[in-house]
Amino acid sequence: MGDYFQTIVDVDATAEDAARLGAKVVAWLVAEGIVEAEPSNCVLDGDGRGHAAGPRYGTAVHDDTYENGGLYVHVGRTMFDSGQGHPEAVTCPHCSARTELTLADQPWEPDDEAWGPFRGAIRGWDEGDAEATKVGCRSCGRAAPVDRWRWKDDFFAFGHLGFTFWNWTNLRDAFVAEFSPRLGGHRTVELGGKL
Repeated sequence: MGDYFQTIVDVDATAEDAARLGAKVVAWLVAEGIVEAEPSNCVLDGDGRGHAAGPRYGTAVHDDTYENGGLYVHVGRTMFDSGQGHPEAVTCPHCSARTELTLADQPWEPDDEAWGPFRGAIRGWDEGDAEATKVGCRSCGRAAPVDRWRWKDDFFAFGHLGFTFWNWTNLRDAFVAEFSPRLGGHRTVELGGKL
């Protein structure tokens, strides 16, 4: 069966601002009745720090018939991903050239030649090594940090603040759109998947 998740990542939050912004969003969600105020053990690997669905949970989702799980707030350097599978493609932030990362004859197998530089850059991002995060574009030759490349289907997002909703049905677009203004206009990325 597995566990499903949807994550909204603030890709502009700094390490210094993440905890404050995360608390601000949780306070909003509690005030709206979307999540419970008291942390609990309601999410996968939440160590008792999840927030269960609140009485007005249904205002955030398309179908409120399944109320299992809750919200987990990630604060700190995190590479967010879509769970199972591999990223299929990535687009250069400079020239918009697209790099296919999977083999054409085996669509779910990574192309090591194309994927290799990104794998190393992701490791560099995890370790906080700014120089190791850069990947050169095969088309324009310019390099950019891995967190600035645009991943197909938002397979990856990199940031210091993320909000993961575990086992909720699809989040409403209007609900997701509320996050950016509450985060000071920061750019957000939404991704989801299954473990």
